[in-house]
Amino acid sequence: MAVTALQAPRRRVAPRIRTARAFSFHARISLPLALYTVFTIIPFYWVVLFAFREPSSNSWLPFPITFDNFVFVWQEVGYEFFFWNSVLVGVLTTVATLALALPSGYAMARYRFKGKRAFTLALLCTQFIPGAMMLIPLFQIFNSLGLINNLLSLAIADTVFSLPLAIMFMTSFISKIPFELEEAAMIDGCSRFHAFRLAVLPVLGPAIIAVGSFSFIGAWNNFLFALMFIQTQQRFTLPVGLSYTMGEFGVNFGVLAAGGIVAALPVIIIFAFIQKYLVQGLGAGAVKG
Repeated sequence: MAVTALQAPRRRVAPRIRTARAFSFHARISLPLALYTVFTIIPFYWVVLFAFREPSSNSWLPFPITFDNFVFVWQEVGYEFFFWNSVLVGVLTTVATLALALPSGYAMARYRFKGKRAFTLALLCTQFIPGAMMLIPLFQIFNSLGLINNLLSLAIADTVFSLPLAIMFMTSFISKIPFELEEAAMIDGCSRFHAFRLAVLPVLGPAIIAVGSFSFIGAWNNFLFALMFIQTQQRFTLPVGLSYTMGEFGVNFGVLAAGGIVAALPVIIIFAFIQKYLVQGLGAGAVKG
């Protein structure tokens, strides 16, 4: 004779209690997110307000809109030089980082050699060295090479600091690509280099975009090296030029805010266009270390 267990009847929860519980759950999640969003947006609102508002206005809205601060920053402060100097340093750093990270990452992913583990550990340890600690040796090296007050010194220094992370990222991404693709290309008569160029390089698009964008942003935002290695005002980059908009006895907040927007706008545009590739590249690189 089969014995069936008696199930306790489910307690019915009143609709009003369910609604209260759901509201409490959403409130616990939404309220901190809303506070964090407001805390993040307020500085951007402040920058936009002061950049587009007339200096004599006390309105909380940037009306009537004026572009005088941008004209002053671009023509009088010297941002037309600072901007293109930052672009040049960022492009040189990105190209040099990718040119060195691609073969290094491929060698780390495909070959076994003595000291590989120690080399990987050394790459990781370089990320804990602050840039200020390297200022004096880098200054002496660049001074002996005649590169002080030369934008090439900034590109070299930024490449040195962005290269370890770029190599680790490329190694992780290339390790995920099946070696059979290269073997098939080599069976068809390709050399190892041509197999890499034809079979691996086209798949590395998201990784190249992610590494290149991080290298460019790092060089774009670097303030310490530009302050130490560049001495002529016409060769300043944007972070140093932005600091010069603050006077000794006062700050023109409208000019300062307009300079901040000019400095931030290219970075925002870059991230807006490469966001899809950046997520793919970072996701692929994070799966396997």
